[in-house]
Amino acid sequence: MPTQATAPLSKAEQTEQAYAALGLPRDALPRHIAVIMDGNGRWANRLGKARTYGHQQGAKAVRAIVTEAARLELDVLTLYSFSVENWARPREEVDCLMDLYVEYLVKEREQMMANDVRFRQIGRREGLSAPVLHELDETARITANNTGLTLCLAINYGSRAEILDACKTIAKKAKHGELGPADITEQTISDHLYTCGLPDPDLLIRTAGELRVSNYLLWQISYAEIYVADVCWPDFDVEQFRTALRAYAGRTRKFGAVVDEPDESSLPTER
Repeated sequence: MPTQATAPLSKAEQTEQAYAALGLPRDALPRHIAVIMDGNGRWANRLGKARTYGHQQGAKAVRAIVTEAARLELDVLTLYSFSVENWARPREEVDCLMDLYVEYLVKEREQMMANDVRFRQIGRREGLSAPVLHELDETARITANNTGLTLCLAINYGSRAEILDACKTIAKKAKHGELGPADITEQTISDHLYTCGLPDPDLLIRTAGELRVSNYLLWQISYAEIYVADVCWPDFDVEQFRTALRAYAGRTRKFGAVVDEPDESSLPTER
């Protein structure tokens, strides 16, 4: 007898399933996760392939992580995709990355809509090609009314450039009398960053085992927890993502304050 097709899971069922696999309550998770997707080129080189192959496979890894973040109903996922320094890479590699952005944005819109994902680009627009800008804008427009996960793609991004741009805008407003020195606060600066309106990252994930932040969200990650995965980005799968979330849930966030530690004398002793 023919087997009856299984009905697809509803969004609520997918979320319930994701949390069951994760084994954590919702309030243990970060609101905003920032990721430095490192190691595509090294991953490809180890296989004897061109760096461009690594970027192509890395793009596939993005879908799985975005889908899982959407199912967990996180607020924001920001992916460091192309820095202002990356323009110095070989022309072939840069062209490959730009072509990948166009291809990814076109292909993933349907998936974004299905997962209720709202898209946003952060970074300088100057220098990006017309096709890339068109697909960035079109994806943002199509997903603008979605209310789930906000997916930020950091393209042509550098944190020092971001802070510099914010300072220039604030200086112009001060020059025109819109702001006085006493009016400028930390919130003023935050409000003029590319990430305006988004919560600061609670968790920064970096792949490929590197222990640096690479000019990424320097203002915003002031109190973020940092998790470094040894695997390169193409191998960073959903289970790796869950491991990072579990590590985050086990941290005690102090934000500069003093948090009472357990009294060791009250802890059970080994027998």
